[in-house]
Amino acid sequence: MTMARPALDPELRELLADMPLMSQLNPEVLAHLRQLPSSSIDSLLEHRQVDRREVTVPAKDGTPIPLSVLSPANTDRTTAAPCIYWIHGGGMVMGDRFSQIDIPLEWLDQFGAVVVSVDYRLAPEATGTVLVDDCYQGLLWIAEHAADLGIDPARIIVAGASAGGGLAAGVTLLARDRGGPAIFGQMLICPMLDHRNATTSSRQYSGVPGVWTGEMNAFGWASVLGHLADAEVSAYVSPALAEDLSSLPTTYIDSGSAEVFRDEGTDYAARIWGVGGQAELHVWAGGFHGFDALYPQARISATARRTRTDWLARLLPRN
Repeated sequence: MTMARPALDPELRELLADMPLMSQLNPEVLAHLRQLPSSSIDSLLEHRQVDRREVTVPAKDGTPIPLSVLSPANTDRTTAAPCIYWIHGGGMVMGDRFSQIDIPLEWLDQFGAVVVSVDYRLAPEATGTVLVDDCYQGLLWIAEHAADLGIDPARIIVAGASAGGGLAAGVTLLARDRGGPAIFGQMLICPMLDHRNATTSSRQYSGVPGVWTGEMNAFGWASVLGHLADAEVSAYVSPALAEDLSSLPTTYIDSGSAEVFRDEGTDYAARIWGVGGQAELHVWAGGFHGFDALYPQARISATARRTRTDWLARLLPRN
């Protein structure tokens, strides 16, 4: 029996009609997707006054992890800027540090923020906690080099979309449990938080073509976790497993109502509220997974992106 599903936003439905959709992801399809041209940042920087710096930081095992540091040019370097630490999406199996980079670049424009984006290693080549550990090492580097980067270490926002949202949540848990670096806020955009893939929304979007389906989600998690039993999965990898969500920084979570990750994001926000934490939750009616990144021109996308920026404006009023 087919499960009932929330209807797509009418404008998004028309836009999505021209996009080829899949229901499955497998090693062969992944290999093909990885051969497609990677995201380009050049056109996004062409009309911006931005200083760009490419660095590598050592992972726990010594592997070099690339970071891109994008800073507003011609700014007052005597005033420390906020930092957006960006973690890209791609189901933990694809993408790079320039994926969805247009989102945090809007905050560079709006708040004079320094954007740092990390190229963590991908599954299935990297497994277990490697991905989140790579991201945490990048955060440590930012905090250690804050003065050189012109960053205020007390105003670091960890942000990410999809897999990047889940990794952002994992990095925030790591920072809390290891005593730092301090994180001022976390922004989790349609976050991939729960390897169990067993919510109502994950079942609603299984067995049908989509941007990211329950089957694709299962493939992504299996690529990261392999044959680990549930009891062996780290909460830093699958943050929905964390027993304690207290003492987290203020949190923003959003998703679409018509996507796999709707319910795990909603549950994560509710659990933060349940221990007295602060979280803001938005579920955009008729939004599919990643709708605002794929179709930023749609009215619902513009509203979603503006609402995130408004939340940041309450945290990061520009000097």
